[in-house]
Amino acid sequence: MAPTIHILNGPNLNRLGQREPGIYGDQSLSEIEKLAGDRAKARGFAIILRQSNHEGQLIDWIHEAGDSAGIVLNAGAYTHTSIALHDAIRSIAAPVIEVHLSNVFARESFRHHSTLSQAARGVICGFGANSYCLAIDALADLSAP
Repeated sequence: MAPTIHILNGPNLNRLGQREPGIYGDQSLSEIEKLAGDRAKARGFAIILRQSNHEGQLIDWIHEAGDSAGIVLNAGAYTHTSIALHDAIRSIAAPVIEVHLSNVFARESFRHHSTLSQAARGVICGFGANSYCLAIDALADLSAP
């Protein structure tokens, strides 16, 4: 059985492809999930894909994924506000890669701070949908013998 990577997406990411395509691109979440799924499979992983607009649901999923090969987390706006997500990441063994489609440091100043980065294994931003693939590659490298 292949090791599992969880890809968790937070609020408003269900609106990708419709929401500010100049910033987030024109791909839908399902298109990004297909891209990520193909990369995960190519790297030898099973994948679980989830999206929620609710912070508590994301926390529950982080807990569930705690012993997996890793988590790719795009927490959306919760990145900048959620100490609860930070604490959930700290409570598990699985490595978490924080991802963002846009370069958050080239945007509004309130997006320059992440409450998650100190708890995450790494951060990837600014590469559009490819940010997810880069995170999967990073998790594959972390799990290589």
